[in-house]
Amino acid sequence: MPDTPFIITVDTEGDNLWSKPYRITTRNAYYLPRFQALCERFGFKPVYLANYEMAMCDAFVEFGRDVAERGAGEIGMHLHAWNSPPLVQLTDDDFRHQPYLTEYPEQVMREKIRFMTRLLQERFGRTVSSHRAGRLGFDSRYAAMLLAEGYRVDCSVTPGLDWRANLGNPEGTGGVDYSAFPDRPYFLAPSDISRPVQTGLLEVPVTVRPSGFYRMAAWAYRIPLLRRFANNLSPGLSWMGPVQPTLSAPPERNLKTMLVAERAARAAAAPHVEFMMHSSELMPGGNPTFRTASDIERLYEYLEALFEKLAAWCRGMTLEELHARITGESA
Repeated sequence: MPDTPFIITVDTEGDNLWSKPYRITTRNAYYLPRFQALCERFGFKPVYLANYEMAMCDAFVEFGRDVAERGAGEIGMHLHAWNSPPLVQLTDDDFRHQPYLTEYPEQVMREKIRFMTRLLQERFGRTVSSHRAGRLGFDSRYAAMLLAEGYRVDCSVTPGLDWRANLGNPEGTGGVDYSAFPDRPYFLAPSDISRPVQTGLLEVPVTVRPSGFYRMAAWAYRIPLLRRFANNLSPGLSWMGPVQPTLSAPPERNLKTMLVAERAARAAAAPHVEFMMHSSELMPGGNPTFRTASDIERLYEYLEALFEKLAAWCRGMTLEELHARITGESA
């Protein structure tokens, strides 16, 4: 029987946040039931990591309550610091710069985490224990605050990827360099989130697999003038999701690369597989990659092909269930 844990994580957020809107809509909530039905057909259980606007969206709350009550998925937290209360101005235009939570004063960080945790508990009628940082911006202070609020699992780490060029606050240092982070689940050290320890907050990294060419010539992907050529020759890092962050290419190429990640994970006997996408990628025009209804149909064709392959060797789990399996606790 397939036993490798397969976790589907969905950053559940407003429509096309890549366009940096000042007025955020949540129409993508109406496109989630189709995705949920596909997951359930294969016995998979999505984790919907919800941010502020989706927690305030009645359509998503109704959908999410049903999924959680049926044990068909999980609700977790995803925090976009620039529009999650309490609002504190950090830059000249927070909606344009989208600063990381880790760039705010610690007291503001703590208050935002506490507010979102209470809001999700009230809206969904249950505790939340899983989390992904907005824009994947994470550090040891953030981890300690999550533990203090009762969280057990984080899934912000993208092994092999360096986000330092992605600025939040224009006067800041950008995102996190995850280049040397573990690619398997581990309890992270309070002082160094890249270092495994025996207990604490469980980190479940997104599945990112290096290509053979990347293993031989990783340096070529770090030089801006060579990076595009190298990625066109062979995408250096393929992750388990429909939009590849290191590959600027048409949707079909992105989707094929997702299948490459599955094959690489299976060949490497990966201890887990984690898929990542955004809820707005399921809606035509809700994102910059899948703009039309035909784009969405192509996405579903690839998702079905991917899920069929994964079902042959993986078992669907939520983040809470994976934590229980690793710690020996009851789910």
